[in-house]
Amino acid sequence: MSEVTRSLLQRWGASLRRGADFDSWGQLVEAIDEYQILARHLQKEAQSQHNNSEFTEEQKKTIGKIATCLELRSAALQSTQSQEEFKLEDLKKLEPILKNILTYNKEFPFDVQPVPLRRILAPGEEENLEFEEDEEEGGAGAGSPDSFPARVPGTLLPRLPSEPGMTLLTIRIEKIGLKDAGQCIDPYITVSVKDLNGIDLTPVQDTPVASRKEDTYVHFNVDIELQKHVEKLTKGAAVFFEFKHYKPKKRFTSTKCFAFMEMDEIKPGPIVIELYKKPTDFKRKKLQLLTKKPLYLHLHQTLHKE
Repeated sequence: MSEVTRSLLQRWGASLRRGADFDSWGQLVEAIDEYQILARHLQKEAQSQHNNSEFTEEQKKTIGKIATCLELRSAALQSTQSQEEFKLEDLKKLEPILKNILTYNKEFPFDVQPVPLRRILAPGEEENLEFEEDEEEGGAGAGSPDSFPARVPGTLLPRLPSEPGMTLLTIRIEKIGLKDAGQCIDPYITVSVKDLNGIDLTPVQDTPVASRKEDTYVHFNVDIELQKHVEKLTKGAAVFFEFKHYKPKKRFTSTKCFAFMEMDEIKPGPIVIELYKKPTDFKRKKLQLLTKKPLYLHLHQTLHKE
C-alpha cells in the first residue's frame, strides 16, 4: 500500500468516526454534514477512471456502496417518517470494511448499490465543455412524462435551533419554469449562500430529484432551511439556486441554469425570480437571462423569529 493510499484510508476512517460520534451525541447537523462530505469523496473515488488508482474495480464498487450507506443514514436523520431507516449501528459496521478495503473479500452486509456512474461537475468546470444547446433544444428525453425515477434523497439539512431576536428562513422551492421541462432527466436544485466574492457562507444543500414535471414546469415542493440566521449574513450575500439535470450522452450531471435571491428580497410570502444562463456567476458580474420567455423559479419564504 502506498503512503498516499494509506493516508487516504486514514482520512476516510477518521471522517466516518467523526460522523458516527456526532450521530451518537445527537449532533445531527454536524453528523449529516460529515456523512455527506465523506460520501462525495467516496463517490468520486468509486467513479474515478485514472489508471494509477490502487483500488480494483471490485473495491471501487464496495467504496461506492459505503457512500450509498452514508447517504441513507444522512437521509434517515433528516426523515420525520417512520419508514425503515438505516441505523447508526448499521453504519458502524462500515468502519472495518473501509479500513481494510484492500483486503476485504466478504459479501457486503447491506443490499445497496453504488450511485450510478454520473459525473457531477465542480463550479466553473463546465465552461470547458460543450454546452450542447442543440441537445437541450432537441431533447434527450427519457422516463415517464409525469414522474421521475426514485433516487437517494438529497442533502437537505434540518432547521437550526432558534435564538432570541434572531430570524431563521425557510425557502420552499415550489417549481421552475422551463420550455423543455419534460426532457430533463433526474433534475434537482443545488442551494448555496455566497458572499460577493462567491465564497460559501453556509453548507451547500441539494434537493431530492424533482417530484414531477408538468407542461413547462418541474415541480419540487421542498423546503430548504437556511443554515445561518438572517441577521448574521454578510452585506451583499445572496442565495443561489442551480438547476441541474443528467445528460446521458455525456454521462455527467450538468447545470442548466441558475437563479439567485439577494438579501433585500428576503420577506415572507411568494416570490418569483429570473433564470440566468450557465455557468453560474456567483459574483453576479456577467449575468445573461436564460430566455426572453416569462419563465421563473417560484419560491415561498417563511421567516421564523423568537
